[in-house]
Amino acid sequence: MTLKFGILDQSIVFPGQTPSEALGNTIKLAQLAEKLGFERFWVSEHHDSPQMAGASPEILISHLLAHTDKIRIGSGGVMLQHYSPYKVAENFNVLASLAPGRVDLGIGRAPGGLPRSTKALQKGVAEPETLEAKLVELEQLLTGSLGEDHSLAGLQANPLPAQPAEIYLLGTSVSSARLAAERGYPYAFALFINNDPEAARAAFDTYREHFNTASGNEPRTILGLSVIAADTEEEAKELAGQFKNVRVTLSSGKTVNVGTLEQAEEFARQTGETYTAEVRDADITKGTKETVRKRLLELRDTYDVDELIFTTIVPDFGKRVRSFQLLKEAFEEQPA
Repeated sequence: MTLKFGILDQSIVFPGQTPSEALGNTIKLAQLAEKLGFERFWVSEHHDSPQMAGASPEILISHLLAHTDKIRIGSGGVMLQHYSPYKVAENFNVLASLAPGRVDLGIGRAPGGLPRSTKALQKGVAEPETLEAKLVELEQLLTGSLGEDHSLAGLQANPLPAQPAEIYLLGTSVSSARLAAERGYPYAFALFINNDPEAARAAFDTYREHFNTASGNEPRTILGLSVIAADTEEEAKELAGQFKNVRVTLSSGKTVNVGTLEQAEEFARQTGETYTAEVRDADITKGTKETVRKRLLELRDTYDVDELIFTTIVPDFGKRVRSFQLLKEAFEEQPA
């Protein structure tokens, strides 16, 4: 099986950088990914965070498409819970018309920020729809008109592209996997966010077991990983640092993943709920290209996935570039 690779970049504003510099590095990484032959390059959506410059993936995608030639560019992902499916469809129909066959529309289920930004994004929304209902509407608008049973029957999100953006559903749970299966979408599980191997295994098993073949599609799976490759094991370990994942469970039962205990406390404060927090070491695949290759193939086989997409959180941009170059070398020397 040919293993495909992608990059997910979060446009992180590292200490000493400006947002413009962070976004400039995202452009350079997209061009590098194309040069190295990666399958796709995705950008994330984060709100109310000075450490993240990627608040508007649609705008960033447009710029990246203009600065690359062939690689697929997409969102990882658009937080559809906040938005009108109609406007999301218009945005991505324009993008797909500008760059036919190159646009991915990854949909995320997380809020992309703390409760304050969610309130701001959803201000004035009187009748919130379920994510599933929004996906149904979005899918119709990417390819044609809303159905006759819709209150806005006949509405189109013009321009209608010859090759619409492809929808991917992103998640970290069985529920996201089931929804992707029911809709017949490709599914990406973010192991770098939820590094529970049993949760990942259950999600992929659920996805394959319940996949809706009547959609005319086949199951397609992506595993999202945090990866750092370096010239020595010691350097890779140093670059990986002491990253943590913190899983917050609110008294209402809602769960969310954040990066620090301080973020967990702030999230709970903004919701006005009590909470518990579980701290885990971040699951980072790190080492020399030989070490990283071995673990990536083990993960591929463990979860039986078609593609791996990498996020590499390294402040030194040159060393981040080197990590992706080493990944490419590892799989060129010994094809997967």
